[in-house]
Amino acid sequence: MSTLLRDSVRSIPDFPKKGILFRDITTLLKDPAALSEAHRQLADRYRSTQVDVVVGIESRGFILGGPLALALHAGFVPVRKPGKLPAAVIREEYALEYGTDTIEIHKDAIRPGQRVLMHDDLLATGGTMQAAVRLVEKLGGTIVGVSFVLELPALGGRERLQPHDVFSLLTFEGH
Repeated sequence: MSTLLRDSVRSIPDFPKKGILFRDITTLLKDPAALSEAHRQLADRYRSTQVDVVVGIESRGFILGGPLALALHAGFVPVRKPGKLPAAVIREEYALEYGTDTIEIHKDAIRPGQRVLMHDDLLATGGTMQAAVRLVEKLGGTIVGVSFVLELPALGGRERLQPHDVFSLLTFEGH
């Protein structure tokens, strides 16, 4: 694991509520060396995998998802919150700690059989990514990998995403 990447993530105690140690990747994103290293490591991980499309989840999954798609000579497909995509969509609801949320993808975003790399910034409980995976699978896509910049293993997200191949650049203990 890269010391540069680990050292570029800021830790903020008691955010968004008391007892949470928030891991902030905006400090990684603003550091050109760290951002370049994160992009290089993700691209290197999947360079030998046939990827037709990278799916990035709103909004921070877009930041490295787009450049990752370019590096892999693949297309990029956004998964967004409701009402943000202009054409016909399918949607998936998923559970949050208190309530539910919904994400959407264009109905024509993925063709059956396309090989899809899923990407987001953070793996915590895995609920958002699990919903995004279901959307891609409903459209007939084949998930070839699920990638993250940062993972919080204590929250069990990796287990929720099985049997998919999950890769994270960084892991941090705690919640």
